[in-house]
Amino acid sequence: MAHDTHHHHHQQQHGHGHGHGPGHQDGDAPHDEARMAEMLDLDAEVLGTYLDELTAWVGRHAPDAVRTVLDIGAGTGTGSLALARRFPAAEVIAVDRSPLMLERLRATADRQGLGGRLRALAADVDTAWPRTGPVDVAWAALSMHHFADPDRVLSDVHAALNPGGLLTVVEMDSLPRFLPDDLGLGRPGLESRCHRAMPEAPWSQHPDWRGPLERAGFEIVEQRVMPVALDPAPAGAGRYARAFLSGVRGALTDRLGADDLATLDRLLADDGPDALVRRTDLAVRGSRTAWAARRRPDRPSA
Repeated sequence: MAHDTHHHHHQQQHGHGHGHGPGHQDGDAPHDEARMAEMLDLDAEVLGTYLDELTAWVGRHAPDAVRTVLDIGAGTGTGSLALARRFPAAEVIAVDRSPLMLERLRATADRQGLGGRLRALAADVDTAWPRTGPVDVAWAALSMHHFADPDRVLSDVHAALNPGGLLTVVEMDSLPRFLPDDLGLGRPGLESRCHRAMPEAPWSQHPDWRGPLERAGFEIVEQRVMPVALDPAPAGAGRYARAFLSGVRGALTDRLGADDLATLDRLLADDGPDALVRRTDLAVRGSRTAWAARRRPDRPSA
């Protein structure tokens, strides 16, 4: 699979399973990780309804009595907490390489009264599969394409699942879009030019996980494309757009014309008439694909 080494280095260094934000600078780890954590929290705030729909879908395919849920590459735990709400009798095990991410997850879980059902596990699944014990539902959102050997991770997940257990893999199909074509400043089409100029990265061309899932022994129950279209954008979207586009701006310093960079800088300003955080013409658009895959139930012996 295509894997750009810079992004992978970022993953090795900072250890979370989410590639929303391009434009990270090596050697800036704590700041970069904090920025990524903020991005994941904003993603949760802005896309909450999409997430509820997705966990409802997981619930329809999940086995009957779900006691243990595993979130692989949990980040700040958007998925972990949504799954904890969806499966009120389950313990949720959140696995991530980053202690900073898990710290934030623990704090949020406590605030939401879910701390008692959450087990945060700092582990690098690329190195060794953590001791999770058997699980009923596993979830890997925007994380699977980061792993050095996804086939091995998938067979480890398969082994960890109880017979009949469910794995859901979610990927982003393209970069999210926020801006109208004509912003009233600069040349129209800025966002499209930014997307075309972005360095190739695995989250812009994730693999079709059907083949790898079947090779690992899973049965594909359903594959689903989930469009995200929030227009007008909900509260928090201006901050989300700014967090995302500041990463894009960092990646495109040498790849965009001076006029477009100047327009981006006006959008990214803390204040001012053109600032993203004050605009009322933003929308949030994108698409994610989810695969629901089951470990086949054991056949009763004759």
